[in-house]
Amino acid sequence: MGRKLKHNREKSEVRSLIHRLRSYRLIRKALIGFLLVSIINLLFSSFFYTPKLYTLANENRELQLKFNLLQNRINAAQHRLAEIKHRDHNVYRPLFSSDTLSIDGIYSPYEQDKYAAIEDDEYAPIIISAWQDIDQLARSLYLESKSMDELQILSKDKEKFSTAIPAIWPIDRSKMRNKIGAFGYRNHPVLRRWKFHSGVDMPGRIGDPVYATGDGVVEYVERSRARYGYGTQILINHGYGYKTRYAHLNKLHVAKGDTIKRGQLIADMGNTGISTSPHLHYEVIYNRSHVNPINYFDRNMSAEAYKSLMNQIQEATYESE
Repeated sequence: MGRKLKHNREKSEVRSLIHRLRSYRLIRKALIGFLLVSIINLLFSSFFYTPKLYTLANENRELQLKFNLLQNRINAAQHRLAEIKHRDHNVYRPLFSSDTLSIDGIYSPYEQDKYAAIEDDEYAPIIISAWQDIDQLARSLYLESKSMDELQILSKDKEKFSTAIPAIWPIDRSKMRNKIGAFGYRNHPVLRRWKFHSGVDMPGRIGDPVYATGDGVVEYVERSRARYGYGTQILINHGYGYKTRYAHLNKLHVAKGDTIKRGQLIADMGNTGISTSPHLHYEVIYNRSHVNPINYFDRNMSAEAYKSLMNQIQEATYESE
């Protein structure tokens, strides 16, 4: 009886072992099959497009095409704007004898923080580049729009504008006793450093006549014998963004609010304010910025005459502090 039980047990263990071996073989085959399928799928994905990859590739190409079209339109708009700007600076402005319109900060780029929201995007470099181009285009368009508005006003009243612009000498050139003190940065004789000179200095004698260089209205006068600042001075508003200042005067022939005509006697040359010798300090201000008055003396002078005038100008100082 015991032998029989032992034999049955052995048979059962053999069957169990055979069953486990078959299970292991099946699991091994499944794992090998899974690995083979994974490898084949990886190889196929590397060398052939799957439907999903094909769709993504199409979407990527479509995005690239749209971006290229957008960039082409931006470039075309920039080209057209450059043509308008060229006509503005080289045709319209010279026609009206008007300086180029300038707006502070118009060419300064926006802070980089403006584009921070998309910096982590896959297409961030091309998106930010296009965005920056569009921003600059919009600002340049605004500048040219304001410039054209100004030119439109000038075109409606060209005759009045032509007499308002400061376009003659403020003194009798034959009475000048020395060379003209230049506009711009110069080495100050007292401070011993470079300092901006906002006008030109024309030396003469106390009492020499000073004339208005364009039609306008006297906006400000100051009568001062103090040895600082401009001394006795006149500021004339000519309209159209232009103003002129006449400083270091001796005697005034006009008052605030007076209407002035080009060539009218407005003052006598003096030596008031910060001045070491009698002279006229003359400024031309356009849209709140000082510009070189030399460019306004006799707009019709020849190139040779202009060159001769520039050769007469030196870094001279008739003022001290």
